[in-house]
Amino acid sequence: MLYGKKINLSEDGRTFMVPYILEKSPEMPLSEKRPAMVVIPGGGYQALSDREAEPIAIAFASQGFQTFVVRYSVGKYASFPNPLVDLMRAMKVVRDNAEEWFVNPDAISVVGFSAGGHLTASLGVYWNDKEILEKAGVTAGEAKPNALVLCYPVITAGKRTDEPGTIATAMQGHEGESDIKFKLSLEKHVGPHTPPCFIAHTYFDQCVPVENSLDFAHALADNDVPFELHITQDGVHGLALGDHQTSIGPYLNNREFSRWVKESADWLRKLFAYEGPDDFKYPSALERRRH
Repeated sequence: MLYGKKINLSEDGRTFMVPYILEKSPEMPLSEKRPAMVVIPGGGYQALSDREAEPIAIAFASQGFQTFVVRYSVGKYASFPNPLVDLMRAMKVVRDNAEEWFVNPDAISVVGFSAGGHLTASLGVYWNDKEILEKAGVTAGEAKPNALVLCYPVITAGKRTDEPGTIATAMQGHEGESDIKFKLSLEKHVGPHTPPCFIAHTYFDQCVPVENSLDFAHALADNDVPFELHITQDGVHGLALGDHQTSIGPYLNNREFSRWVKESADWLRKLFAYEGPDDFKYPSALERRRH
């Protein structure tokens, strides 16, 4: 793996992206053009969780993806749409370097957690918004995600939002704007332009209610956008990988939830037809015998 130096997304270097690039090899025919995964950690738009950054990138690298961790605007800089501008610029960088980084430019996914899920879903509904694109200095084709993976995402600014936190931080500088909560309630902006989604959440999440994911999935279904929805009964907020690597306390080692990485990677490979030529696959056991 080639660990890349950080790539600035803002002139002051406050926001940046770190790539983790797998080399191609003649022994691995599928390594010439891999799908990409852009990783968006959570933190309530106030900070960025290391548990939802590099460990996630490495996990998806092990599944055959080129991966990129985005450190976007937080705290006093997190007013909407500033974090989205950062992410749009990151998407452009990945596409601009697709050949050098052995990336399929039509197979770029984004995975986000909690507030990072809100940012990821924002890209999914606003990637073709002319005003935000102009602010980012990119085109819709450069910013477009081909798929989303949302882990316990903040979706709505309505009664089921996280209180206080993500939405309140994103609303900084928008005091007096009557439509800001509507803009930040992403379930209201899903359309046919929204890419396919894989969503993972837990029923007993006490920080971001599971209805955030359910409402987004409902909006996807209403707009005929394909998705997979995985709701684990037990589990606290902020599980990250859900295993020993990202566990920092009680209940954060969750075997059931931890399956989301492999399940989402399998879903993405099918979505992007990244499973190898037909002659790489075993014929059905119903059609063959050992001798």
